[in-house]
Amino acid sequence: MMEAFHEALGTSKPIIAMAHLPPLPGSPLYDADGGIDALVTAVMRDVEALQAGGVDAIMFGNEGDRPYLTKASPESLAAMAVVVARVQPALRVPFGINYLWDPVASVALAHATGARFVREIFTGVYESDMGLWVPDAAGAVRLRRNVGSECLLFYNVNAEFASLIGDRTVVARARSAVFASLADGICVSGPMTGQSVDVSELVEVKEALPATPVIANTGVRLHNVREILGVADAAIVGTSLKEDGDTWRPVDPDRVHAFMDEVRALR
Repeated sequence: MMEAFHEALGTSKPIIAMAHLPPLPGSPLYDADGGIDALVTAVMRDVEALQAGGVDAIMFGNEGDRPYLTKASPESLAAMAVVVARVQPALRVPFGINYLWDPVASVALAHATGARFVREIFTGVYESDMGLWVPDAAGAVRLRRNVGSECLLFYNVNAEFASLIGDRTVVARARSAVFASLADGICVSGPMTGQSVDVSELVEVKEALPATPVIANTGVRLHNVREILGVADAAIVGTSLKEDGDTWRPVDPDRVHAFMDEVRALR
């Protein structure tokens, strides 16, 4: 798994930066006056800042689609495909997809756009802000097979905005995701977007799965990236690269440069 991971991301200890899409059609906060062109402009601005700052990969996510769906709507999925396709010619780094919170839709979108990886909640049952949440790992993995996609699947095993139903530990869920559900990588998260992962959980998961990529999924910042990458094989970074560390603001080029300078120094 590690060889395929490094091949897809292009380096060891990669930083996967989020390109958060503004609200898509059908979402309550969608800017109908600006339309698709406004979405593309906003995402392109962030992508250019992230690449100029030296991130290793970019992941497109529909972060603006609050309140989130557990099954993609046709209009938002189609719009996200258009935005990614229009931005794609400007990409110089590998990219991935995360449609919140639908793993099957994420795999479909990854295949349509040529993404190299997907991050999502694939396994477990949750009580969540979105109601009872039952992901479909079997459907997502079978879709990948049936369409001939080679995208890697990164399983988030402790979801934000939700609590798992059941009492299995994070380590037990991570092991099961690899053994029974064919995860290509494991993401370990904090309780919400922008809140730090518990480093002790990262350590436990990595010790349990030494041959599987383990990814710090939330709350990675300039002050803790050295500690986190001392354990994790990669980090997904979004909020800390935004203006004033605010999830909903544009990417701050100065923050990206400072963050990646720290990463290059520790590599």
